[in-house]
Parts: sequence; structure tokens; C-alpha cells
Amino acid sequence: MRVIFMGTPDFAVASLNALLTSTHEVVAVFTQPDKPRGRGKNVTFSPVKTLALEHAIPVFQPSSSAELSEIVNCQLSTVNCIAVAAYGMLLPESVVNAPKHGCINVHASLLPKYRGAAPINRAIMNGETQSGITIMQMEKGLDTGDMLLSESVEITHETTATMLHDILADLGGRLLVTALDNINSPSATKQDDSLATHAAKITKAECELDLTRPALELYNKIRGLADYPCAYTILGGKRLKIYRASLENTAGIEIIPGLTLTEIQPENGKRMTAIEYLKGNKLC
Repeated sequence: MRVIFMGTPDFAVASLNALLTSTHEVVAVFTQPDKPRGRGKNVTFSPVKTLALEHAIPVFQPSSSAELSEIVNCQLSTVNCIAVAAYGMLLPESVVNAPKHGCINVHASLLPKYRGAAPINRAIMNGETQSGITIMQMEKGLDTGDMLLSESVEITHETTATMLHDILADLGGRLLVTALDNINSPSATKQDDSLATHAAKITKAECELDLTRPALELYNKIRGLADYPCAYTILGGKRLKIYRASLENTAGIEIIPGLTLTEIQPENGKRMTAIEYLKGNKLC
């Protein structure tokens, strides 16, 4: 099948890779416009754009819904479906309903739980023991479409957002190809809206730890924000970004009883173990 692929970050790369190694043909890739990144504010390509160019696939980067619709309409005579994974722009109805088989989306949760922008982070922050991928038929609502496929994975006590991201990205690519393989005889299940939860985008303000909260709650938050954007706290008048922590009786920086920081990054410093940090710094 000839498809358009829409995606932008690392998470979407696994889905595009899976399509490129399948029997389906990606005729065009849509990704977010290039943006300045890093301290030098150098303009860099999205991970999806980089992969598409390596395979000589035409890349489009519309900056508005109107521009997106116009470009997609010019492609419709050559495609039957649009595959979406973390594109970063809400698709207008004119695009969602345009192809013969519509648009199918790779979503990183077991819908209807964790609809929205940050399902991976929120699941871990909330102490969930299970997550997964849902392939859904897109519609006007936010992650409300009928479910075509889903598969669950375990979230262990040590799983971080980075670990779960990579697991789900690979799983998403595999399930996307399976969904396209069976697109002519889909088995769709409607979502139960009464069970829906929302996974709002992570804000800077909520990355600071509230040290009055229980150790397990803070530990889950640290795991759910690792390795980006990262939780942080202020100790000894200095801001410490937190990559890893432990609920075990281990060496490091105990910020409250039962919670020890094990890997951190001080302001204007490098990422290091908490033990390394303590060698040259006092906390009070």
C-alpha cells in the first residue's frame, strides 16, 4: 500500500523505519518545520526528516493546518492511507477523512487511558504497572478514534520514561505495519469514553519536586520525567536536575527519608553520580 507518513521526534522514527522495511511504500513524509535547537540555536532537522532524506523520500513541512490540507490534497491520488506517529500538529478533518482508509495513529498508551501529549511520562508518574501501544483510526477528537490494535507492556519499578519510550516506539512500528497489512479487513473497537484519562503536556513548573510529598510519589515522578525534561530540586541553594533515584538504602543524596538521589546534574555542570557530586560540594 502507498502511504503518507507523518511524524517528527525520535518516537516516530521507529514507525517510519518499520514502514520502510515492510511491503508498504512511503510516498511522502510530513514533519514539523525545522527549528533552532541547542545553545548555539543551530537549525537542525527533525529525526524523521533526517531518516526520510536518507531514503530519498519527499519531505513536506507545513506550518499551518491550511497549508497541510493543501499539500495533502495534492497527494491523495497516489495514496490510500496516512500513517501518523507523534506528528505534533492536530490534523484538520479535511485531512483525517481524505484518504480511502483515512488516517491511523500510533498512540503510546492503552486507550482510552492517557489520551493527549504525554502518555509515557504520565503513566510512570502515576505509578502505573502497565502501558502499551494503541493503533487507532483517527477522527476529529483528541485520541478518541476507534481502536484497531493494541498490545500491552509491563512497567517495572525501575522503568524510566526513556526506557518505556524506546520499548513503545519499537512496538508501535511493528503494530503500525500489522494494521496496514490488515487495512482492508479491519477489526475496530470503540473507546469507552467513561474510562478516558488525559495526559497533558509536561510543564516546567511541575518538574520541581515537592519534598513534603511521600517518597514513592517523588520516586515515580523522577522516573516519569527521566531523561527529559527531568525533575529537579534545590539543595544547599543550588538547583539539581535529577536523572535517577532509589528507594533502597543506597549511597547518594537522601533528600527525604526513604528517597535517595543517585544521578544528578548541578546547574552549569555535567551529569554525574550523586557520590561524585558530594566529593566536591556541601549540601548545607
